[in-house]
Amino acid sequence: MLLPQLVRHDVRLVAIADLNPARLELVGNRYGVLHHHRDVMELLATPGLQPVDMAVGPKQHAEFAAAAMRRGLAVFIEKPPAATADAARTLARIADETGQVCVFGFMKRFSTANRIAGNVLRAPGFGQADSLLGEYMTAPSYFTGDPDYTGFLLHHCVHAMDLVPWLMGEAVTSVQARQHSLAPGKLLLHASFGFASGALATIVLGTHQSRGTPMEWWQIMGDHQRVEVRNVHEVRHFRSPPFKVSDPAATLDPQVDTLVWEPNFTAAANEDHKGYHALLGEFVKAVRGEANDAPGITDGARAMAVLEAMIRSMETGAVEAV
Repeated sequence: MLLPQLVRHDVRLVAIADLNPARLELVGNRYGVLHHHRDVMELLATPGLQPVDMAVGPKQHAEFAAAAMRRGLAVFIEKPPAATADAARTLARIADETGQVCVFGFMKRFSTANRIAGNVLRAPGFGQADSLLGEYMTAPSYFTGDPDYTGFLLHHCVHAMDLVPWLMGEAVTSVQARQHSLAPGKLLLHASFGFASGALATIVLGTHQSRGTPMEWWQIMGDHQRVEVRNVHEVRHFRSPPFKVSDPAATLDPQVDTLVWEPNFTAAANEDHKGYHALLGEFVKAVRGEANDAPGITDGARAMAVLEAMIRSMETGAVEAV
């Protein structure tokens, strides 16, 4: 996902590291990378390297990102940023101490449809977002060998822990979760989120759907308005239109009738449905010292704190403060 979108920007891949020698050679040659490393510390010492991007595991993200920033390198980290919220907060402190950019892989903010929805929600005419309903599912294929669902929670659910407050426009203050295990590897979660404003959010997370079907849906409601994002590519903005049945001159009013956007899949255009290209573009801006809205490591630490509150609630059944 990352490398094809990264090279669309004005960058040159100087070095690459991987533990798998065959994959290292394949990917390195595919992108014309001169320096191939089996050890990340050797990669970090590559002359002329700036910045470094990482897509490994949560413990490695925390260890390698800290080492990179202390060497004076800006860092992009895929999710999750660390294995715990405390480790992510430590990374945030290191970023502050070293003055290095540390951007986190919350690409769902940058999906074209989600960005459209976010702009609608933040426009003056929408008002307060009061309610969110969402689904963010996946299949059991990755998790049948992970009976405690650590991988599901860290790698999958963490996206929702950021997207929910980003769409609602305010921080999550509490979480309550209910869980149901259908079979080994098949977990269902219903999670409710509280906010200081009194707004409510409920999402369904699970590992028991086919990856061949749409897996993601979000609906955010305000007063007589709501925005829906379906399957990461379609946006619908519902307002308060009059009934048409008794009006022989009824038409579509752009001020009150429903607006729908979806991309033209036949056009020779690089739509950014997943959001990786835009996210990496913001990272490049951040490294260059330009204005950007890249999610930082503090955003990652906040999402991890929300995730840990949800995990505590899974165990206690109680409302857990973030």
